Amino acid sequence: MIQLQPHPDAENITVSCAVVTVSDTRTPETDKSGKLIQELLLSAHHLIADYQIIKDEPEQIQAYIESISQTQNVDAIIFNGGTGIAPRDTTYDAIANLLEKTLPGFGEIFRFLSYQEIGSRAIASRAVAGIYENKIIFSLPGSSNAVRLGMEKLILPEIIHLVTQIQNP
Repeated sequence: MIQLQPHPDAENITVSCAVVTVSDTRTPETDKSGKLIQELLLSAHHLIADYQIIKDEPEQIQAYIESISQTQNVDAIIFNGGTGIAPRDTTYDAIANLLEKTLPGFGEIFRFLSYQEIGSRAIASRAVAGIYENKIIFSLPGSSNAVRLGMEKLILPEIIHLVTQIQNP
């Protein structure tokens, strides 16, 4: 499949990112998906400005977003975990309620790509992306396969373009 780009992005732009794993059980040692996000960002020459593991509590998720959004050294926040439909999966709701603008295509395309890999179970994913306080926020499922898919197919190809769009008045 050919990857189309409507116009080239500016080269040599480094995006400063916060990586957040939402989990009640993961630790820095067991957080494979958080490590994978960081590795993929670093290999694409982006920066990791912050890394956190947060419990799947809406108040904690929103407090983190509000706090990190006040810093000048973060352009993007990438979450993983808590996007399913189980009772403890509240990441989607916490993030969606804060977003000033949403990118519906992110979740739609993510589920389409997921469907090609895992079939109809992709409908249970509530991956979401949007803008809050001039920061781009992405929220992916917590599985490493989902993280790799979202990062390689959607986030890394578009993160420079999206950040540039947000920062240009």
